Amino acid sequence: MKYDVIVVGAGIAGPIVARNVAREGYSVLLVDKKPAIGAPKQCAEGINISIFERYGIPYDKRFINREIYGARIYSPSGYELEMKYKKVSGVILERKVFDKMLAFYAARSGADVLSRTEVEDVIRKNGKIIGVKAKHEGEPVEVYGTIIVAADGVESTIARKAGINTYAPPHEFDSAYEYEMLIDGFDPDLIHLWFGNDVAPRGYVWVFPKDEDRANVGIGINSDNPKTAKYYLDKWLKENNIPSKKLLEINVGVVPVGGFLKELAKENVIVVGDAARQVNPMHGGGMAEAMKAGTIASKWIVKALEEENLELLKNYTTEWWEKDGKRLERVLKIRKAVERLSDEDLDVFIEVLSGTDAEKIAEGNYTEVVKVLLKHPKVLMNARRISLLKELL
Repeated sequence: MKYDVIVVGAGIAGPIVARNVAREGYSVLLVDKKPAIGAPKQCAEGINISIFERYGIPYDKRFINREIYGARIYSPSGYELEMKYKKVSGVILERKVFDKMLAFYAARSGADVLSRTEVEDVIRKNGKIIGVKAKHEGEPVEVYGTIIVAADGVESTIARKAGINTYAPPHEFDSAYEYEMLIDGFDPDLIHLWFGNDVAPRGYVWVFPKDEDRANVGIGINSDNPKTAKYYLDKWLKENNIPSKKLLEINVGVVPVGGFLKELAKENVIVVGDAARQVNPMHGGGMAEAMKAGTIASKWIVKALEEENLELLKNYTTEWWEKDGKRLERVLKIRKAVERLSDEDLDVFIEVLSGTDAEKIAEGNYTEVVKVLLKHPKVLMNARRISLLKELL
């Protein structure tokens, strides 16, 4: 088999690239190692409402569990910061359906799609990568392609085989553990987030409602923590008298929260999504970032094919770093500062901040927020807080 583009991995970024390139009339193969695309999920499943229009994705109730109107953040001592809107601000997806539908949109646009197809190596000729070796339903197969897209997750085989440096220290990853379970007592129109060094070191506990009494209840912590994410999640449930006897699903995963790849394209191979660590380091959300990167990558793949010039793929690296890489590095800077906050600091900041401030921080637009905090008496009376905030400026 021979294609213009081979996309390895049908999570979020892969199908976006496959759909966009196939729409332009090029031959595309999208492969995924899972028997059923989208399963198992490794995601809290929440995403901003804006992505549907921005990336041309139908607002299809088949993969939308619940519409969300904001968020409530809880400090270690119980201070609450609420962001509630009159209009829908986000949705809780059903990733098992959503991912499969993204692959369906790619197929409908002209791409070939093969599930249960695990890529094990690249094929080289005269030192250049010309295709991939895979197993489709256990049978060996070789596929040849002009451009190879590595959208194969955190431990990207393709990026590594292409000679792209994907190393990042363990501290740049979070360990996540999540129950889909029956739970009540929380406003089902909001997502809920708890912070604290004893609650979730470096991360947070989340409740993302999928029904009035059903939610994704999970946690993310630094992966080099001596205790497990499951330990902290079970501890939180017990301390809050939340029974964990109605568990519908358990999911475990690793989330990159730093270590962005400097080289996103090498010769005819490009890297997108989790494989490139294109994830927001503050909240660990990767779906929207994967869509952004996939859209940029698609543009340069099409241009490279149109002009028969693979050198143009390097512009993907340049554009992503200009548009998103610098922004995510600012968010990473905040994450590293937050790691050094005590529970008392978290109490003060959550008490003082507004919902708008929290949104700005999550997106990396924190300068104005820091300046406001530096004028607050509870900050001015603490030299360490002043020092931490000034580092961000």
